Order: sequence, then structure tokens, then C-alpha cells
Amino acid sequence: MSLFDGIPFFVGLDPTRGEQLARQCVRRRYAEHELVLDFDDPSTDVYFIVSGDVRVLIRTAAGKEMIFGDFGPGKFFGEMAAVDGAKRSANVTALTNAELLLVPPAVFKEILFAEPEICERLLRLLTARVRELNTRLFERSVLDLKHRLYSELLRMSAPRKGATGQSIVSPPPFQHDLAARIGCRREQVSRELSAMIDEGLAEKIRGGLVLLRPSVLEKRVQEALNEAE
Repeated sequence: MSLFDGIPFFVGLDPTRGEQLARQCVRRRYAEHELVLDFDDPSTDVYFIVSGDVRVLIRTAAGKEMIFGDFGPGKFFGEMAAVDGAKRSANVTALTNAELLLVPPAVFKEILFAEPEICERLLRLLTARVRELNTRLFERSVLDLKHRLYSELLRMSAPRKGATGQSIVSPPPFQHDLAARIGCRREQVSRELSAMIDEGLAEKIRGGLVLLRPSVLEKRVQEALNEAE
């Protein structure tokens, strides 16, 4: 077995090449709340999550910070610095005890150049991330607070098992985290969530925040976007 085994990104990697390149990589453990990367760090390794969860915080050109997302096992980050050698543009912190595989940039690029299937996998992922960032930046520039919150909750949610037409954000999101995601104050998020509950659009349960009528939220966001165009 090599260090790459069990990591979805490396599926299809030539076993012999994988065994050789794995000798240049290392797995490292991080404690809950421990800093993994910080803004402007000069390191260029790519980090693959073996276990645990991390939070990625990005900084805009204007210096504002925004939660980009929480990543779990199978996900990875740090690939941009491995490609262009620039300083880190994100802060990454372990949300739980985590184990990460650190892949040096030379190894990462050798795999990409030698394995077309894996290279295409990266290109598709980078494209998806750019599209998501473009969407979020556009929303922040044209949508009001209420509709930005709707949109972010929809992104964070998954279909609720046993409840057709409903979605759930689980575990329940902290209000200050939602505020950091959409660029506002915690008190504003609290007011909007209360309004959603009063309107029958959301419900708080022990396991999460239930979106009772996500189709209504989607329609409202789309209408707001159409008005802004």
C-alpha cells in the first residue's frame, strides 16, 4: 500500500509510480482548531484530507475575509501554490482532529503530467471552484442580505431523508459562520433566520436546520438575480 491509497483524487494512478512518489510525501496529524496554513505562507505543498474536517477562509483583494467552505475526507487544497509558486491566498484551520497527506509540488505536477485522467480530474475541480467563486462574488455584489442567506443555505444543504421536497443543513450552522460566509453581522443573520422560521421556510431541529421549502428559496433567489441583471 502507498500513501495515496484510499484518496479519490489518485484513483487510476500507476501503482509503481505511486509507490515511488509516495516516498517523497508525508502524512501529518493536526489537532482540533490547529492552524494548517495561513495567508501569505510560502509553502507550496498540496494537502489531501485523509480524515477529519478543515475550514478554508479566503481573503479578497480588498482585504475582507470570507469562509469559502468546510472540506472533509477526500477533498484537497493548496493546489494553486503548487502550480504557480505564489504565497498562500487562504487560511486553513482544522475543525476536528485531522490527518492530511502533504504532497510536494514536484510530485503533484509529475502525477498530473503523467496521468491524463488525473489531470482532467483537477481541471474539472478547478473549473467548478472558479464557477462557485464567481457566483458568490456576483451574489455579494448584487443581492441583499436576505437573498445571500437563502443562496448560501441552499449551497450548504442536502436533501432530507424521508422528507420529499425538504433539505437540511447538518450539523446546524453557527450564526457567526453564516455571517462570515455572506459578509454581514451575526445579528443580521439571526433576524433573517427568525423571519424564515416565522414564514414556515425553515425549522430548527437537534440535527440541523431544515429548509422546509427550498424550491421557494431557489425561486426567490433567481427572481432577485433576474431583477439585478
